[in-house]
Formats: sequence, structure tokens, C-alpha cells
Amino acid sequence: MRISVPSMGNKGLEDMVGQHFGRVPTYTIWDSETEKVEIVSNTSEHMGGTGLPPELMHAHKVDIMLCSGLGQRAVQMFEQMGIMVYVGAMGTVKDTIEAWKRGELQEVTDETACQAHRH
Repeated sequence: MRISVPSMGNKGLEDMVGQHFGRVPTYTIWDSETEKVEIVSNTSEHMGGTGLPPELMHAHKVDIMLCSGLGQRAVQMFEQMGIMVYVGAMGTVKDTIEAWKRGELQEVTDETACQAHRH
């Protein structure tokens, strides 16, 4: 499985989780089978590029997104693309992946999507 976490830089598993899903500089992708780490720059329209973050994650064959929170529009896009989303990510990317493995992150629903952003 390819698991992605919005991140604040290029430190891989040691990087801090970015709190605003669409506006992070990078996404850290960890492959649970190979344990390889890939860092993907956020080239979405939120950062002056094209497309939306869920489309970027789909292009990188992500299966699961772990983030602190995200809006309903992003939730719907991820659902349409078959990417599962869990919220409650904090600390480092490694901390977040470990919390997900322990079942501590909540699978996102319309009710747990971030209402404040109105996406």
C-alpha cells in the first residue's frame, strides 16, 4: 500500500505533518510493502500549479491519505478515486503512520470533514 502524509519539507519520515492539506509544500509517500519513501512536491493549483491535491495523489498511485483534516470537497474527490482518508495526523510523518497502524486515526466521513474550510 502507498500511504501519503502532507508534509512540511524534504525530511521524509522525520518531517512534520503539514496542518493545511492543500497548501503543504510536499507530500511524503511511504510504501508499506517496500518501505521506500518518496517525496512529492505540491504542484497543485493551491501552490500556483495545476490540478488539485487529490488528483496529484491519484497520479502517484496513493491508496491511503493520512492528514490532520480536510474539506468535504477533497473527501468526495478522494472517495471517487478510491483513496481512503484518515484524519487526526500530528507530529512527524513516522508518528502519523505508526498511529494509523495502531488504529488511532479516524476514517474520514462527511461528518468528520473540516467544516471551517468550506471546500
